[in-house]
Amino acid sequence: MNYQETTDWMFSQLPMYQLQGASAYKKDLTNTVRLLDHLNNPQQDLKCVHVAGTNGKGSTSHMLASVLQEANYKVGLYTSPHLKDYRERIKINGIEISEDFVCSFINENKAFFEANDISFFEMSVGLAFSYFKHEKVDIAIIEVGMGGRLDATNVINSLVSVITNIGLDHTQFLGNTIPLIAQEKAGIIKLNVPVVIGEYTTETKEVFLAKAKDNAASIYFASDLIQTSYESDLLGDYQEQNKKTVLQTLVILNKTTEFKVNEECIKTGLAQVVSNTGLQGRWQQINAKPKTIVDTAHNAEGLTIVLNQIKREKYQQLHIVFGVVNDKNLDEVLPLFPKEAIYYFCKPNIPRGLDATVLQSKAAEFSLMGNLYHSVSNAYEAAMENASQNDFIYIGGSTFVVAEVPVSTQL
Repeated sequence: MNYQETTDWMFSQLPMYQLQGASAYKKDLTNTVRLLDHLNNPQQDLKCVHVAGTNGKGSTSHMLASVLQEANYKVGLYTSPHLKDYRERIKINGIEISEDFVCSFINENKAFFEANDISFFEMSVGLAFSYFKHEKVDIAIIEVGMGGRLDATNVINSLVSVITNIGLDHTQFLGNTIPLIAQEKAGIIKLNVPVVIGEYTTETKEVFLAKAKDNAASIYFASDLIQTSYESDLLGDYQEQNKKTVLQTLVILNKTTEFKVNEECIKTGLAQVVSNTGLQGRWQQINAKPKTIVDTAHNAEGLTIVLNQIKREKYQQLHIVFGVVNDKNLDEVLPLFPKEAIYYFCKPNIPRGLDATVLQSKAAEFSLMGNLYHSVSNAYEAAMENASQNDFIYIGGSTFVVAEVPVSTQL
């Protein structure tokens, strides 16, 4: 199979949470362990930083990778989901895994995947670990897909565990209270491995402290320990806390491992995250007049910060291209949005996408008014046609909405 055929097979043949939802979620690591045994356990040869959290884990992972690259380390980076191309998930020093490596890995192991019901995410983790071992990376930054305790990435022996924050997301899998979700995220805390907590509340702090104590793990609360004045090319307000989390993680790496980064590496690495790693979709400007921002924030915590940032923008009229997935708690999310905006309701083109008619009807209950569009691109084009040069366009609600913004609009 060529690359297109290979990724088509991966997406269509195997369970995949980002497309299917609950049917792709597995409640133990048996398959992951079986797969990695089959692959001769490549993760055992990797030195890793493990990053979990409700929001910010992708940005945090990319910031860490960028700083370590500036220190001249060969850095593997595994994240999810992707926006345009599957290969965005697996990079070394910002360069995506080759199409040939993806094809050969899948073709060589396809029979095993089918015989053992290996999920999309499990095979992706196996691919990333195998690639990083093959390419002899110095260090790998591994982002959790969902949760932590039962995530397929939770088979590594990390140098540092990082938990960015806790919010109510994926409640059908992780639990419907903050402490329950915190318990799942805390599942990445390992015996004698230091852990960095980005943000916490009184109830989550208790969970983290108990889990760290059980594992004799030193615990560091970045928001209490770190002050930062570093600039970054990641411009969302939410990045301020992510920077603190990154800096505390780097302090630990400097003190407890062979991985050393100096002040200049930190300064340059944080300033050049996008160019060093290729990260997209975080308060990313794709047009100047009208100013147009895409952002992958998709839950109440993330959207609250983004929408507050929009309030500080200067514009004549606000246009919002908006779509969500069908498990989104709209009663929690929709009250956050401004009533004076013009809305362009659309459905991301995945099975989990919420029908735009349903979204429009529900939004009307909160006095959010706008028209329906058959696709994200149609909604975006309509917003561009309707907006004046002094207006502001925001595109978001889901990673999958941002992914469908036409490539030609990217700056």
